[in-house]
Amino acid sequence: MNGARHLYVHLPFCSSRCGYCDFVTVVGRNGEHGGYVDALLRELDLERPLLAAELESVYLGGGTPTLTEPRALEQLLGSLPAAHELTVEANPETVTPQVAALLVGCGVGRVSLGAQTFSARLLRTLGRVAQPDDVRSAVYRLRDAGIDNISLDLIYGIPGQEPADLARDLAEALALEPEHISAYELEAKAGTRFTHAHGSELERQAESMESYFERVVETLSAAGYRWYETANFCRAGDPDLRAHHNLGYWLGRDYLGLGVGAVSTIENRRWRNAPSLARYVAALARGERPPRELEELPAEVRATERVMLGLRLDEPLLLTGLEQALDADEVEQLASLGLAERTEGSLALTRRGRFLGGGVTARLLV
Repeated sequence: MNGARHLYVHLPFCSSRCGYCDFVTVVGRNGEHGGYVDALLRELDLERPLLAAELESVYLGGGTPTLTEPRALEQLLGSLPAAHELTVEANPETVTPQVAALLVGCGVGRVSLGAQTFSARLLRTLGRVAQPDDVRSAVYRLRDAGIDNISLDLIYGIPGQEPADLARDLAEALALEPEHISAYELEAKAGTRFTHAHGSELERQAESMESYFERVVETLSAAGYRWYETANFCRAGDPDLRAHHNLGYWLGRDYLGLGVGAVSTIENRRWRNAPSLARYVAALARGERPPRELEELPAEVRATERVMLGLRLDEPLLLTGLEQALDADEVEQLASLGLAERTEGSLALTRRGRFLGGGVTARLLV
């Protein structure tokens, strides 16, 4: 094995918990930030042999990484292996001039900013702390500090969101001229308090989501952004501004995840660190790996995942080693319907097929 070239680091701390979120997060715990970073670096030492000598990407996600106590965040960033792309997630209200300067000083070249929406009314529905002006201020502060690769996250399908709201969100986002935009349909997981509060409205809006999706794609494409993945867009041209860490996932590359609740996929195994912060820190304080759930990944499972993720991209999926995951009759039928294109050794969804997305891919699979 040459080693994983993608590293994910999970920082779970948040100032509040959004009702739709099901990630591993904890609220506050300011006094625990330093101890958690120490545990992360112990886990990195234990797992470093799994990493390649040269990394393509390091991604700090959460949680809210930029809420982490500055000395602890600086210690972490200064101790991570170098990578071609170093991304840190941020919530707008946490991006002070000092935080922006810290990120740049530690070599961060890309920031993913959780805007979600520019409507104060819809931000309240989501339970977000940041206001629209916080998003703008965060972008200006990052630019002033020297960050020249900013990604904005948007959510559509928020309860009460009308087409005009989505149009304004897209216009506001484009006015900030980010290099990258991620636009996700709201997915409220079963059992979250958000689903309990807004479940009926989400069901009512479900029929509108296809038109919302099409509006997102058409608006951003018209503005010169490349629709390179189902929910992701980047400025077209050189340099390549796609999210290279996420590309590693979509292309089926091995990756190592550090932190509470983090997932790793290395060769034919996948494991997930247990979601208990206390157990995670305690195990690493003893010099032990944290408690984990292990999953073996047979070749057929990896092939199926590779097709599902690879067809989300705008480039043809090379089929070497993946033929057993595909239903040849369905491939032929969907090609005849103009939803897929099969060429010698590759497969891609057409533009129409990409709008239908997962439904088309599900039919292609054995």
